[in-house]
Amino acid sequence: MDRERIFLSPPHIGAAEKKYVADAFESNWIAPLGPNVDAFEAEIADYVGSRFATATSSGTAAIHLALSLVGVGKGDIVFCSTFTFVASANPILYLGAKPVFIDSEPDSWNMSPVALQKAMTYYVAKGLLPKAVIVVNLYGQSADYEPILRICREHSVPVIEDAAESLGSTYKGKKSGTLGDFGVFSFNGNKIITTSGGGMLVSNNRDFIEKAKFLATQAKEPVLHYEHEQLGYNYRLSNVLAGIGRGQLEKIEERVRARRDVFNRYRDAFSGIKGMTFMPEAQFGRHNRWLTTLTIDPQQVGKTYPEVIQALEAHQIEARPLWKPLHLQPLFQENLSFAHGDEYVSTQLFCQGLCLPSGSNLTAEQQNKVIQIMRSVLAV
Repeated sequence: MDRERIFLSPPHIGAAEKKYVADAFESNWIAPLGPNVDAFEAEIADYVGSRFATATSSGTAAIHLALSLVGVGKGDIVFCSTFTFVASANPILYLGAKPVFIDSEPDSWNMSPVALQKAMTYYVAKGLLPKAVIVVNLYGQSADYEPILRICREHSVPVIEDAAESLGSTYKGKKSGTLGDFGVFSFNGNKIITTSGGGMLVSNNRDFIEKAKFLATQAKEPVLHYEHEQLGYNYRLSNVLAGIGRGQLEKIEERVRARRDVFNRYRDAFSGIKGMTFMPEAQFGRHNRWLTTLTIDPQQVGKTYPEVIQALEAHQIEARPLWKPLHLQPLFQENLSFAHGDEYVSTQLFCQGLCLPSGSNLTAEQQNKVIQIMRSVLAV
């Protein structure tokens, strides 16, 4: 990894991870099962306050399993946040179902209960219901779950909480990932804690999690020989990678504090610049500030977000646009979507937004460099 480059969200590895990985090597548990996997599942469940958990090869795999467990199949409809990475919606396609995209609301940038109600009303009038709703907690902040759950519970529609980016965040005193019927976490290399690649599915439903473990190990029947009665997947997490996750999880609260501190320094440095607006922290919970995200109004700032990103790149600083909403992606051009108001909030955010380097190991010197370049580009 280039030591001179300032990355968006690099891994932050310590000594504990090496110990757990060494334990895996010393015990020869170099497989997608073992003591680290069992312990990591228990430790994540304990941290977030969920009864059961199963470790997976990715967050995407966990979403796929959750959709399978609620019976999503060919031709079914699944509602999904539009303002997210494509991994939130791809598993819907894996199962032959049809995603319908729900816009954001401005207070949290997450799924709009207003748009969700529009979509639900539209399909109920057609005599159809979504088989599930995937709600994404964007950039580390929980969606507003009370109205979302009320709408879904009224029609007995299960909710899958895509908390891939929001481990350590809260909603009205509850940890992110525990509001829906399922919670999904990602431990990709750029997440707030990492296992290099990996994920976790959590639920208070024992039967769901036991079935998820079964499906994730190729749906091998519990008999002496290799017997398979249904389609399964190779979705279990390696014992070695789970060791990394255990060490990372020990520092989760430190990582959240560090990223929130990074955000606060950016906010203070850019306060008073008209046309620059940071992602708000909703009143209902703690934002883990996985990434510091903001919008810039070119009419007021005099620069577009691509110009800012390019200027930072010229100085070896990685910044990225906000997610391009899925309803604008060529892959989903035939799919329906529902806006928060007359226009899509998510589209406006995408057209003006960017993410700044936000790692928990970002040094003050590195952040000052980012701030200096930003102020120079914006001529403030």
